[in-house]
Amino acid sequence: MAGTQPLVKRTIVKKRTKKFARHQSDLFLRIGNGTVTWRKPKGIDGRVRRRFKGAIPMPSVGYGSNKKTRNVHPNGFKQVVVNNVKDLEMLMMHNRTYAATVAHSVSTRVRREIVERAEQLAIRVTNAAAKLRAEEDA
Repeated sequence: MAGTQPLVKRTIVKKRTKKFARHQSDLFLRIGNGTVTWRKPKGIDGRVRRRFKGAIPMPSVGYGSNKKTRNVHPNGFKQVVVNNVKDLEMLMMHNRTYAATVAHSVSTRVRREIVERAEQLAIRVTNAAAKLRAEEDA
């Protein structure tokens, strides 16, 4: 439901928005340039592992987000993946904190039931319009 607003909407501040580049990912095609996930350098002489000046930065605990805004969607809600109508009942008392996201594998029929029940419970569904076509004129 679009009318439900989050209880508290905090501004989300990221300490770093760029992905961490893997060491030497620009040199080797097999490593992939920026498309692969981070792996910690383990070489004995590695500049990155030893944190030399000018080397690419390594992820550390200091880059972590604020605990109150961690895992919060830009709309102000935390997300919960829902597979059926029964899963929605969990969010009944927390509809100002959590928003439902209908799972990818859910059929159109069940998806429609979930969206209807979410409107009754005033729960925000982030992907309510997905896989739902407008009814044909009968």
